[in-house]
Amino acid sequence: MFAVLIANGPVAYGQEGDESREGDDNSPPQFFARGSLKLDLRYRYEYVDEEGFDASARASLLRSRLTAQSGPLGPLSGLLELDHVSTPGTDDYNSTENGQVQFPTIADPQGTEFNQAWLRYSSTDTDATVGRQRIVLDRGRFIGAKPWRQNEQTYDAVRVQWKAAPDFALDASYVNQVNRVFGPSDGANPADWYGDTALLRLNHDLAPGQVLTGFAYLVDVDEQRGFAPGKTINNSSDTLGIAYHGVFSGIDLRARLATQKSAGSSELEYRAAYYLVEAGAPLGKMRLRAAYEVLGADDGVGFGTPLANGHGHQGWADKFLSTPGDGIKDAWVSVNGKVGSVALTARYHDFSAESSSVNFGRELDLQLQWEINAWLTATAKAAVFDTEAPDRYPDTRKAWLMLQLRL
Repeated sequence: MFAVLIANGPVAYGQEGDESREGDDNSPPQFFARGSLKLDLRYRYEYVDEEGFDASARASLLRSRLTAQSGPLGPLSGLLELDHVSTPGTDDYNSTENGQVQFPTIADPQGTEFNQAWLRYSSTDTDATVGRQRIVLDRGRFIGAKPWRQNEQTYDAVRVQWKAAPDFALDASYVNQVNRVFGPSDGANPADWYGDTALLRLNHDLAPGQVLTGFAYLVDVDEQRGFAPGKTINNSSDTLGIAYHGVFSGIDLRARLATQKSAGSSELEYRAAYYLVEAGAPLGKMRLRAAYEVLGADDGVGFGTPLANGHGHQGWADKFLSTPGDGIKDAWVSVNGKVGSVALTARYHDFSAESSSVNFGRELDLQLQWEINAWLTATAKAAVFDTEAPDRYPDTRKAWLMLQLRL
């Protein structure tokens, strides 16, 4: 992990030649005085009913987040963010760390840790950040922060974002530790992954509203004593791809194509393909979206996305956070929009295997989110997964009630 330490010695004012510094917005005291302190409390009640378990899971969870953001010191700024996850009510669930395997999994262990701790250099065309930080690429499809979980995924990394030219931008990161949602302590899964991971993206603005992106995600996970290869080294992979996003008179189009092979110390040998086509268009006051996404497979190994925001992409029931060995095809349609201060979302998925004739099942996701005021938001959400392959994926019902306070 990178440690970020900002030390400033005492500064004396009122001496000859120092008066002008009292109003200097970039003077060392302003690094702290012009900063901000924010509190984010996110309470969530989660219910999971999964076929195969005698009891349903119920979890009352509170994430308390304190974020301290500095003011500027020339081109420098810093941030320190502390998270604490607790269970102020019922805790009848398998957190992957508490050993309550008689219940379905809700991957939200209790604990306290620094979620972010970074120092940033910013100039007209460059941002360079070192330390523990949030990295989200491709809307979180391959590299994300898994924000739905109470313990967010962050990265100990060096990241450089450079506007190389008016129509070219480079985003490059070196990561030596992934702080996973299963932490802060090891349980059934490693709390952290160590290794040498490189994340590279080059964006080219083809025309106003049109962007072409090339990317390379070279994920290397080290072996860890006490954990099987499937939970560590077999998640190492090299992913290369291109993506397109275009907006035309309110209609937006996305396409993505990638290939992936095993890398590092992985015991697997495979090469799998990925592709996505997606379109969105206005539908009255709502917005209609539809997509067809395929994660291929080779030699019994599916295209892996272990660092992705899986919850937001392949169904809120979280049945496909790991790609099956015969791949997966996901055809989905969604509608979302706002009625007053209430945001509505509905999405329907049809899941099937990519390299076999198996139909996995269908899922309906529904959400209501009410912005009560500028600092308080309430959310009600549900996911219903009906299986067509009960020997592989059980029927699952999930529901959430959430209240988030930001001060």
